[in-house]
Amino acid sequence: MLDCKIDVLLGKMEVDQAIRGSDDMRLKTKYNNAIYVIQRALALYSIEEVALSFNGGKDSTVLLHLLRAGYFLHKGEQSCSNGGLTSFPLRTIYFESPSAFPEINTFTYDAASRYGLQLDIIRSDFKSGLENLFKANPIRAIFLGVRIGDPTAVGQEQFSPSSPGWPPFMRVNPILDWSYRDVWAFLLTCKVQYCSLYDQGYTSIGSIHDTTPNSLLCISDSSGHKEKFKPAYLLSDGRSERAGRVKKCSPISQSSPVAEDGLDDPESQVKRMRTGSAIAVGDEILSGAVQDELGPLLCRKLRSIGWSVSQTTVVRNDIDSVAEEVERQKSSNDLIFIYGGVGPLHSDVTSAGVAKAFGVRLAPDEEFEEYLRHVIGKHFTGDRNEMALLPEGITELLHHENLSVPLIKCQNVVLLTATNPTELEKEWECLVDFTKSVLTLMEPYESKSLTTHLSDVEIAQSLSKLCMQYPDLNIVCYRKSRAGPLVISFEGKEEARIESAAEALRKKFQDGVFSET
Repeated sequence: MLDCKIDVLLGKMEVDQAIRGSDDMRLKTKYNNAIYVIQRALALYSIEEVALSFNGGKDSTVLLHLLRAGYFLHKGEQSCSNGGLTSFPLRTIYFESPSAFPEINTFTYDAASRYGLQLDIIRSDFKSGLENLFKANPIRAIFLGVRIGDPTAVGQEQFSPSSPGWPPFMRVNPILDWSYRDVWAFLLTCKVQYCSLYDQGYTSIGSIHDTTPNSLLCISDSSGHKEKFKPAYLLSDGRSERAGRVKKCSPISQSSPVAEDGLDDPESQVKRMRTGSAIAVGDEILSGAVQDELGPLLCRKLRSIGWSVSQTTVVRNDIDSVAEEVERQKSSNDLIFIYGGVGPLHSDVTSAGVAKAFGVRLAPDEEFEEYLRHVIGKHFTGDRNEMALLPEGITELLHHENLSVPLIKCQNVVLLTATNPTELEKEWECLVDFTKSVLTLMEPYESKSLTTHLSDVEIAQSLSKLCMQYPDLNIVCYRKSRAGPLVISFEGKEEARIESAAEALRKKFQDGVFSET
């Protein structure tokens, strides 16, 4: 384990002093926000009415030390000046399970002794244990080490009442917005002890039946001896925190007729058409204040690589509106390109809408957060951290040397950050480089256009028959003005078929009626 030498009775302000002396501005922000939540809870409830749910894991260890610091900051320096920290008056709940790792039990009891915790050991299920505990104690709020991305974090906020059917209490989540990186930054900066399993490659600890060391931390050993693992704090990608847990079935339906990435086997790629769509998110477009320039440009770009475009739509800056449109389109298109509504503003709801469409939650993405930190710099604090909340379990970051921040791909939805045609041109050039994982380059379209001064009535029947005769072609008619000539466009994959259709139309009328453009 790291050198974590501490006194048996850790001074009440050592954690606070360690954080405030750190150069990690992000950690300071997270710490200050968590302390505020703790102090707010202690102002709302008496110390007898609150409890800590402790399970010996890294998250609850962080919460334990935050609570110790927050409690004494709440009480004030003067009232705590005599004798330092000799006990911790907050009731601590520990659910002891026969399937828990022995190291977890050992660490929990050691922590209780070291910090003078009032430990209530419960050996029944969580709900029954709480019911019995509440009968004997006036508990109204419980501090939990829940983080966004945890299975139990769905729908929770920093203060969330217990679910219907459970004993009534307030769930207080001071580290709800903390990432894997934040947890380890805190533990290492404060030099506090943690469970020894984390130094053996475990990154997320459940029961002995569903938890193994994280394979991403495995140290290759050609001698064939017992596997060795690096410590948990060396895991570079926090999204893989739960990689050591037994895999559960994905909540995302796999029955969609369209492949996740718009990719099939090589033969089917040749045989079938690729279809894309575009969704613009913006009240400013719907109000007429801004003209959508990106939708038409995306259509042209898709057609240039042989894709058809099923539709372009504009939706409001509203999570449900985005979710409903993505849900409607995701099974009928190989790729959906969505733009607008990406950023830290109240109207930037695209990521949340995409997450809702796929039935997943938003969770901190540490890798994406690092990119944002480099771009935003010292201003990356407060609500700006929300920009790094991405749909959990379905997000792929598309790195490119010409992009300061990776593009985001969630299943078959690509989130574009472009706000004008120039930016879209740059992002598109990068997307085209991802031909193996994102865009499949298809056989390009061929096209031919004829113009005529025939009236719509005169040519309508002939065009209808022609469309039936050439179903593989896209035959489009339009006028640039009501008095102007009619433009008839033939588009398809085979030039010979296009020429045949154009010639068939010419033969139905006198020579000179059509001009080629």
